[in-house]
Amino acid sequence: MRVLVTGATGFVGSVLAEKLVARGDRVRAVVRPTSKSAELVRLGAELVLGDLASPPSLSAAVEGCDAVVHLAGAVKALRAKDFMRVNGEGSRAVAEACAAAKHPPRFVYVSSLAAAGPSRDGRPRREEDQAAPVSAYGRSKLAGERAVRAVVDRVQASIVRPPAVYGPRDREFVPRLLRMARLGVFFRLGFGERRYSLVHVSDLCDGILAVLERGRGVARDGPEGVYFLDSGEEHAYREIAMAVCAAAGTRAAVVPLPELAGLIAVAGVSLFAAATGTANVLSFDKLRELRQRAWTCSSERAQRELGYAPRFDLARGMVDAVASCREARG
Repeated sequence: MRVLVTGATGFVGSVLAEKLVARGDRVRAVVRPTSKSAELVRLGAELVLGDLASPPSLSAAVEGCDAVVHLAGAVKALRAKDFMRVNGEGSRAVAEACAAAKHPPRFVYVSSLAAAGPSRDGRPRREEDQAAPVSAYGRSKLAGERAVRAVVDRVQASIVRPPAVYGPRDREFVPRLLRMARLGVFFRLGFGERRYSLVHVSDLCDGILAVLERGRGVARDGPEGVYFLDSGEEHAYREIAMAVCAAAGTRAAVVPLPELAGLIAVAGVSLFAAATGTANVLSFDKLRELRQRAWTCSSERAQRELGYAPRFDLARGMVDAVASCREARG
């Protein structure tokens, strides 16, 4: 099977490409001239120049593929419209390229728990819950989902919604936690406990492959064909912090940070980002997500329908992720 992967040079995409090649599939990757593609070349992937902002390049990339996994997207941006341009309109361009292909490929769109919104009433998010994103990022990923639904009369498509992803090659989540572990203090926004679902990148990629092979298709509306993929557990922020410490062999305290202090810190980071023209993950948009009490979801549907069986619990996953971070630092 020839599978087109967008975002193949990124964190999740590079792991997915490796898994596809390992099982005998041919990988085609959309890359830009500035992309770091050496690992894809080593894997034997077929590289095609393209961009989410260039529909003709996407049409050429899709043609002849049996399946498309759309992972490319923006996780940080200076403005809300930048999120929408990449995650909303860019996903629309990929979906329409699939729909216009001579033989439309199977399509899997990797969205986010942020598109569904935070958990309410102490229960994890399920696919049938009404989506209620609280951030520009979440709204842009939901716009991508709607773009996929708009072509389902011509393309069999499924939607994956992972929570926070961690593991080898993670450039944001675990490295940031590891820095706090070394300093001996984890800052937590607000005085109430926060709870999170996580997924190790290897489990997520196994789940994406299961959706590709056995997932139901989405319709114009409704929850069918949408899948949350998590570790099967939820964790308090303190548990995550202590797992990082255990993996790193350090000790640290969890210190609540008043929301006003968080607001001041984000204001400083945002001013610097605006002045330099460089987006930062820590932004007012991210602050809206951090203020929520819980970001949890249930992968029960994926387990029941697809046989999805995550292998990494928090302790094992953090050992793997921290070891990879240390190796990358040399």
